[in-house]
Amino acid sequence: MSNGGILILMAVLFLGFGYMGVPVTFALIAGVLIAVQFTAISMQSMVGQLFHGIDSEALLAVPFFLLVGELMASSDVVHRMIRLAQTLVGHMRGGLAQVVTLFSMFFAGISGSSTADVAVLSRTVAPEMDREGYDRAFTAALIASASTMANLIPPSIMAIVYGATGNVSIGGLFLAGVVPGVLIGIGLMVYSYFWGPVGIKKQRASFAEIGGAARASALPMVIPVIIMGGILSGWFTPTEAGMAAVVYILFVLIPVFRPQHVYELPRDFMYAGLLYSLPLAAVAAASAFGWMVAFLRGPDIVATYITSLAGNNGAMIMFLLVVLFVIVGDFIDAVPAIIIFMPIINKLTEVGNIHPLHMGVVIITTLVFGLITPPYGLSLLVASKYVGVGFGKAVVRSLPLYAVFLLTIAFVVLFPEIVLWLPKQLLPESVGCFKSPSGTGYICPSL
Repeated sequence: MSNGGILILMAVLFLGFGYMGVPVTFALIAGVLIAVQFTAISMQSMVGQLFHGIDSEALLAVPFFLLVGELMASSDVVHRMIRLAQTLVGHMRGGLAQVVTLFSMFFAGISGSSTADVAVLSRTVAPEMDREGYDRAFTAALIASASTMANLIPPSIMAIVYGATGNVSIGGLFLAGVVPGVLIGIGLMVYSYFWGPVGIKKQRASFAEIGGAARASALPMVIPVIIMGGILSGWFTPTEAGMAAVVYILFVLIPVFRPQHVYELPRDFMYAGLLYSLPLAAVAAASAFGWMVAFLRGPDIVATYITSLAGNNGAMIMFLLVVLFVIVGDFIDAVPAIIIFMPIINKLTEVGNIHPLHMGVVIITTLVFGLITPPYGLSLLVASKYVGVGFGKAVVRSLPLYAVFLLTIAFVVLFPEIVLWLPKQLLPESVGCFKSPSGTGYICPSL
């Protein structure tokens, strides 16, 4: 069988098993192991590739950030951050909708997990929105859309996976994700203000109330400083930054705000471990699948097809990849999608002379969009279940919000200088800058 035939067989098997309800991890592994029979590759080497896919120190950061999100959510510390968001934007039109988006920006700088964000907002703000008469479908759509910022604003679990598998600076991806994350947040707030439900008009908070809320949430808001400050200063790797954040929560936040939660810590640790097992298994399977795609010269086939349409134009290549990943994100979780397609991404990054950091942000922002698009739409599915509304109704109310994501993706593709400005200023090595021979400043390539 030709290489192209084997690639088609793998894709058909994966989609077929997935359609029958087989979990993504096992559908990927089944496609790989069956395809191996038509090659000279031994079964032992493919099993070894499964383990090689998760043999990465950078991936150790993921369980710590998941644990950070779980500890923050279950210990009720987040109520202080919600109160701060309420004092800042609660008086605006659609006040609670504005609070959802602003809180998601705050919480995104702590957990890196969209699922944790959805769980927190669904348990806290969603019931209040229901009491104020907000349409439940809109509530689910907004919570799901806002939760996607957790995968862009640092720390981001998607950025960790992309950096670990694509050999791209994780710190650089963290910083580059700030621009699209903030743009999505601003877009959702603008939509809620002009076209969302009105809600109940509230009185503007006084400076004293804002100051009190800021003081009450000061300790939780130190966590992003620990994470990004440690990484940018060179004190911590992303994994060590996650560990430091967990230690801070265990020995500072919980004793100060909710000492009795110490008895629930075993549950938090076990739940975080359970959450980690799901993407870890998918990483192993996707790594083997991606390795087979590379072995069968899939990247060359795809690159040849895309370059026949776009030539060597980097922007056109990225827009074609956006179309591809919008479709892929509708059916596959972001983590396995990144790993499966990484050989193709790397090939096209080279062909289009695209900065790897820029390509990474474009891919992550596009896959984030897949969290709210059917039929997969994990964040939207979870939010609709928590809020108690049909998935179809939530999808309909999400449609206008898609414009925010599509405009953000287009901006990220077309304006790399703005997207990469922050990593260039704070972590210049991540964009290829090197220290000037004179000893002062950096010399950077044109972006």
